[in-house]
Amino acid sequence: MIFKRKLFSSVALLLLLVAALFPALLSGAYEIEAGRVFALIWSKLSGVPNPEIARAEEVIIWQIRLPRLILAVMAGLALAVSGAAYQGCFRNPLVEPYILGASSGAACGAALAIVFPHIFPQGQLTAFVFALAAVFLSYSLVASRGRIPPLALVLSGIIVGALFSAMVGIMKYVAVDTQLREITFWMMGGLHYATWGDATLNMIVIVPVSLLLWYFSWHLNVLSLGDEEARSLGINPVVSRFLVIVAATLIAAVCVSTCGIIAWVGLMMPHAARLLFGPDHRWVIPGAAVLGAIYLLLCDTIARTLTPAEIPLGIVTSIIGAPYLLWLLRSKGRSLYGL
Repeated sequence: MIFKRKLFSSVALLLLLVAALFPALLSGAYEIEAGRVFALIWSKLSGVPNPEIARAEEVIIWQIRLPRLILAVMAGLALAVSGAAYQGCFRNPLVEPYILGASSGAACGAALAIVFPHIFPQGQLTAFVFALAAVFLSYSLVASRGRIPPLALVLSGIIVGALFSAMVGIMKYVAVDTQLREITFWMMGGLHYATWGDATLNMIVIVPVSLLLWYFSWHLNVLSLGDEEARSLGINPVVSRFLVIVAATLIAAVCVSTCGIIAWVGLMMPHAARLLFGPDHRWVIPGAAVLGAIYLLLCDTIARTLTPAEIPLGIVTSIIGAPYLLWLLRSKGRSLYGL
């Protein structure tokens, strides 16, 4: 009975994701009939030109909206899966993908690329490298004698994040006015510059790594019992935690390097998945992935259609996410997390 309920919830979420794609594809300042949109997509997929489709419609749907929707789905999936993996790895429901300094490191890399474009010509690559470097630094600071206490790792991540945030502050101080606005806008997150290259890169990295984390979901179930229990069951908690952190950081870093800092998704969606599927990570990770994709897709649609000027995506996710988490803590905190 429980399995059937979980299976039904999974199918319902997948159908909801598909249903959310259509209004997102049709929404925008330039209105295009649904029939013409689907005719254009079919023409592109089949390779048969359709002379009835205008060039402007082709650019808007195929070059602007569709890669942006795919990137929104990939980013939501990546942040939600990464958040679920981190929360299971650290046995802490308030941990999120940026806890080890990935967001601050990426922001520092992006700021360096904006302020010093001749030294760091590729902004996305620099942000990605600095995000990985921040997490590696957090991990290396507490690695000692084959043991890495989760609490020490979290504290190390907070310290490293503060260090890179200070470096971002320095970049803001020396930046000229246009560069300062660009840094601020990047840190608010958004998909306004999405291209097929960004969408393809994210799919190539995020999909296989997320499947790998799903494969390791039973390790997360064992780690939730504690390190000593994990060793007694034949699992090396240090190795398992290292592999999970590397994989979760990789997809979070790819996401933040292309989309900027998008808050709350990695913190909220694992909680919502646990409400639907319980604590088993074999269900939580795929459930969080679909929920994250739906949530970010809806938030991005709101961000680009609510007002004539596009609202930064990170603002929309924060406005919706903060009240949700407050409700969750007040209504479910005691039963789910002992709060």
